[in-house]
Amino acid sequence: NASAEIKSSYSSIHCLSCNAGIMATPDKATVDGYDTQMQTNHLSHFLLVEDLMPLLEAGADAHGDARIVTHSSMGRDHCHTPNKGLEEKYFGKNGGNLGGDEIKMMRGGCFHRYFQTKLANSVHMYGLHNKLQESNSKIRAISAHPGGSKTGLDGHLDYGFFWNNVLKVLGPMMMQTSEDGAMGLIKGMMDPSAESGVLYGPKNSGSKGPAVPNPPKEYETDPKAIEMLWKTSTEAVAPFRA
Repeated sequence: NASAEIKSSYSSIHCLSCNAGIMATPDKATVDGYDTQMQTNHLSHFLLVEDLMPLLEAGADAHGDARIVTHSSMGRDHCHTPNKGLEEKYFGKNGGNLGGDEIKMMRGGCFHRYFQTKLANSVHMYGLHNKLQESNSKIRAISAHPGGSKTGLDGHLDYGFFWNNVLKVLGPMMMQTSEDGAMGLIKGMMDPSAESGVLYGPKNSGSKGPAVPNPPKEYETDPKAIEMLWKTSTEAVAPFRA
């Protein structure tokens, strides 16, 4: 519905910001059968990008460039897999059967699923950049991470008495404002110098600091991971293409 509404209202787009997200939610399936976090954080954005590509190409022709900015996270570097990479099972109709509802500090099934979605965001960007470069497109594929930002994204989480109190003390020192956390996203959307194929955010996936280029990890640019993401995501969104 969103892409259909946009298509009916606009003939071109200069920037598509893929910023919707949920974090560490229960192990449940959407009505379509997918993990709620994966469908919200990645598959919905993959669908929007595919559906709105003609409008983005029109925007690039009109303005000299266009932008697709995916919003990743520090969590992309914390996947609980042997090689810290993507796992295909998280992209299929396995919602409700992906690790349960355990929540620990950056661990447990709820966070495992979240980390997979955030890695999917950056892998999507690197794959998209490659495809756009191969087609000589003027569209820039960019990603960002907000560091540790006070956005309320984790407001529903209970880490237990000890960690809840630790975070009350250390959180203000470790985190930055939501406005500062948004700088990577804004840079990707608005800065003329923002480069395609680059992820911007606090240095070295840090929790705070200015938005600077973060070098890609092998598991983000792995051709097999990109191929798997494209295949499974394309199959997932096919019934919903406008």
